[in-house]
Amino acid sequence: MTFNEGGSFEGGRVQSRRGGAAAVGGGGVGLLGIIGFLIYQFTGVDPTPIIDQAQQGGGTQQQQETSVGSCTAEQANTDRACRLSATAQSLDAYWQAQLGTGGQEVPQPGVVEFEQSTQSGCGQASAATGPFYCPPDQTIYLDLGFYDVLESQFGASDGPLAEMYVTAHEYGHHIQTITGVMDQADRSGSGSASDSVKVELQADCYAGMWVGEAATTVDPDTGTTFLEPITAEQLADALSAAEAVGDDRIQAASGGEVDPHTWTHGSSEQRQEWFTVGYEQGSIEACDTFAGTF
Repeated sequence: MTFNEGGSFEGGRVQSRRGGAAAVGGGGVGLLGIIGFLIYQFTGVDPTPIIDQAQQGGGTQQQQETSVGSCTAEQANTDRACRLSATAQSLDAYWQAQLGTGGQEVPQPGVVEFEQSTQSGCGQASAATGPFYCPPDQTIYLDLGFYDVLESQFGASDGPLAEMYVTAHEYGHHIQTITGVMDQADRSGSGSASDSVKVELQADCYAGMWVGEAATTVDPDTGTTFLEPITAEQLADALSAAEAVGDDRIQAASGGEVDPHTWTHGSSEQRQEWFTVGYEQGSIEACDTFAGTF
């Protein structure tokens, strides 16, 4: 998907945190980050402190915090940080229209893009954990270098919509938080039919809802739509990203046994299926994964 030419997006929506520990091998998400992501995905144990120690080599640096500034649509179509900011603003408008009945303001999540590691309301965050949403501080955290790993290590298509899908998925967790789904679900278990998986698949479905209607969502500041209509190739990019982060795909890529009893996010097929449900049916009711049979 591409943002409509001539459009613009105000700054300040996304925090940007830079500096801190130097990454092994020259920056970005390295081998330690990939290993850490696999550990976190299947055990829930955050290996960030150990990885940070290995990357720092005993040293510390002060992290600098700024915000992503104003961007044009053209910049949002080429620059990852600008794209993240524009995507967040599109999601803000979409979910306000979906849930803001009677003029009620829908709470917006914070969005932080960081380099290497940062502090979150859920503890230390790093590229090792992959993008995630933290319910206590209602904020999305992601290292933009994760998208390179998604392509190079897990075989996802490289495209703007693949990146936007990840943001929309994490935003879906925010919707689950403000609607009470997070509190009601038992996320302590694992397995292909667990609440943990159903929470993740519902977030995929919510992402599909936004993708299906993003080209008709209007920017309240300009009165024009945010995005151009989706193409078949762009939709394939989003489905490829959903497939790449399936539990079975990640287990196979790591050389381990594919074990549905340990799944926490759902299989590649499940993730693509529920994204498609949201994309095609476009309703919160259709995204009720807890009413489905697994």
